Amino acid sequence: MKTITLTLFLFSICCYSQAPGSFQPASTNVWGASYPRVDGTGRAEFRIKAPSATAVKLNFWSNPKLDMVKGADGFWTVSTPALVPGFHYYNFVVDGVDVNDAGSHAFYGGGRDASGIEIPEPGATYYLPQDVPHGAVREIWYSSKITGSWRHALVYLPPGYDTQEKMRYPVLYLQHGGGEDETGWIKQGHANFILDNLIASGNTKPMIIVMAYGYARRAGQVDPDLTGKPFGSPEMMKAMQEMSKAFEDDLTQVLIPYIDSNFRTVSDRDHRAMAGLSMGGMQTFQVTFDHLDMFSYIGGFSGASGMMMMRSGEKPDMKTAFNGALADPEAFAKKVHLLWIGVGTEEPPQMHAGIVALHDAFTGANVKHTFYESPGTSHEWQTWRRDLKEFAPRLFQ
Repeated sequence: MKTITLTLFLFSICCYSQAPGSFQPASTNVWGASYPRVDGTGRAEFRIKAPSATAVKLNFWSNPKLDMVKGADGFWTVSTPALVPGFHYYNFVVDGVDVNDAGSHAFYGGGRDASGIEIPEPGATYYLPQDVPHGAVREIWYSSKITGSWRHALVYLPPGYDTQEKMRYPVLYLQHGGGEDETGWIKQGHANFILDNLIASGNTKPMIIVMAYGYARRAGQVDPDLTGKPFGSPEMMKAMQEMSKAFEDDLTQVLIPYIDSNFRTVSDRDHRAMAGLSMGGMQTFQVTFDHLDMFSYIGGFSGASGMMMMRSGEKPDMKTAFNGALADPEAFAKKVHLLWIGVGTEEPPQMHAGIVALHDAFTGANVKHTFYESPGTSHEWQTWRRDLKEFAPRLFQ
C-alpha cells in the first residue's frame, strides 16, 4: 500500500457508489461524525442540537437559507434538494447567530473558518486519492522584506522528489481566491491528488506547486478604514491595488528566490508558470504580464485582468492593454507558451460574460490562447478543480 504524505492535513476523503436515498456521512466530516450525510443523488441531510433555540437555518452562502425543523430530542434537521457536485461552504444560523457545524472539518473561506460538505461527482476520480505514487505537501515560512513579516506558503513536491536527488523540476505558482488562503488548493481543491493522478497517467510533467498567501501589506503600512465603503468605491479599489502590488513584489522579489534556493527547481521562465482562481486569476494576470521575463505559462480560472472592465461593456485596446504585450500576437505566442482562461457555464451572469468577452477580445486580436468552460458548474471549487485538471497537462511540454 502506498503512503499519502501530507504535512498539514489528515482527513478522510472518499468516493463511494450510493443508491438514491442511501445516505452516508460526508467525506468532509470529522472522524466519527454521522452528519451531515449525502446520498447518491447529491441530496444532503444536516443536523444540529440546539434545544433552547427558537429558529435555526442552514446557510449555503450563495443560496437561500433553508429552515430547519426541531425534533422532540432537541435536534434540528433539514434535507436539501440535490446539490451540484463539488465542495460547498455552509454554516448554521441559530437565533440569528452564525455557527459552524461541529461535525464538519473547518475550511478557510469567506474570510473565516467555515464548515464544508463534499458532494461526490458520479464517476469522477481525478481529484481523489488513488493507488498511484503520491507526492508530499510541505509548509514553509519565509521572511519577507516587502511585508516586514514572516509569510506562510504550501509546497507540493511530486512523487520521487526525495529519492531522485539529481532531478530538477519546473514550478507552478497556484493562487487561491478572495476570502480564502494558501490552504485552499489542498483542503478544498485537492490539487495534490489531481497532480498525483495526472503524473501517474503519464501525460503530465512532474512539477513543484507553490501555493502562497495572496494578501499582503507593505512593512509599516496601516490598513485604511473602509467602514461603510461599498465594494468598488475609490477607497476600496485603491486599497486593493496597494495590496495586490505588495503581493506581486513579495512573490517576485522574495518568494520565488526562496523557492529556487531551497528546492530543486529549473529556475528560468520557460519552466515557471502561474495560475489562480477568481482573485488569484486576476493577480496571476497582473504578476505575469508585469514580469514576462519570469513566466511563460499563464492561467486564469474564473478570473483574469481585464474581465472586470469587459463585463461592463468596455473594450480595451489590445494593442495597449496588458502593458502592450499583445500588440504583436506572433511575438507574444513565441514568448508565452500557454495563455489560459476558464469559467463555469453557470457562473454569475456578469462574471461569465466578462470572461467570455475577454476570450472574444483575444480571438479578435489573434492572441493565441486556450478557453475552457466547465459544464454545469458555477463560481466554485469543482470549476477550478476541472481547470487544473485540464491546465496542468499543458505545462512544460
